[in-house]
Amino acid sequence: MELYEPINVYKPRGEGIGIVDGPLVYMAYPGLPFLHFPFPTRMTVVTLGNGDLWLHSPTAYTAELADELSGLGRVAHLVSPNLLHYANVAAWKERFPGATAWASPGVLKRAKSQGIDVRFDRELDARDVPQAWRQDLRQTVVPGKLMDEFVFFHEASRTLIVTDAIQNFELDKMRQPYRALAWLGRAYAPRGQIPVDLRMTFLFNRAAIRRAARDMLAWQPARIILSHGRCIERDVPGALRFAFRFALRGGESDPN
Repeated sequence: MELYEPINVYKPRGEGIGIVDGPLVYMAYPGLPFLHFPFPTRMTVVTLGNGDLWLHSPTAYTAELADELSGLGRVAHLVSPNLLHYANVAAWKERFPGATAWASPGVLKRAKSQGIDVRFDRELDARDVPQAWRQDLRQTVVPGKLMDEFVFFHEASRTLIVTDAIQNFELDKMRQPYRALAWLGRAYAPRGQIPVDLRMTFLFNRAAIRRAARDMLAWQPARIILSHGRCIERDVPGALRFAFRFALRGGESDPN
């Protein structure tokens, strides 16, 4: 898997928003515990209206990156958007103890089961956007049987921020057997979506996922920043309809 070089540096992506491409992480492939699939990682950094920084799915901590971000503003929020994206929060929290660490549903239990020592200050609530970022970000929840994922929309840059609910691997950046596994999972560019194995856990919540997909379409995003794979810059409404077609199919027409 090729990295999105340079890694561990801030890259502006619009008004008040940027990304940090991080190192690979490896997860056991379902049913094949000896085979660890490489995931490229990406953190989204939003500069809130008051100048504070909001870090979504923090990538691996480095002192140099922390210094660079400190030059942009006060690191105030460390956000775990789902129970698979939390492991680096502890290191960032140690460097920035005044930052609020936000836990996604189930992440505390998950961290304990994995033997990862991480402290969270507050929990994300599907029904209540925190006052701290209410003027800058909207949010919705894609619910699943195994995990819920918070999806965010940065209004100033019209950017949708997605973690695992859409993955968009570039097959030409991968070697075998991982290229074949990504192809079988149907989560590859240019038509990214929820991987087949993970999608199975979302099938029981189609009505709620349909509502979340409609929220995303109604926001009319111009781009989608993803944690895994190539970000989506073209035909974003079409990309969303494709990624969530399993939930939108058979429902009422979407707002666009």
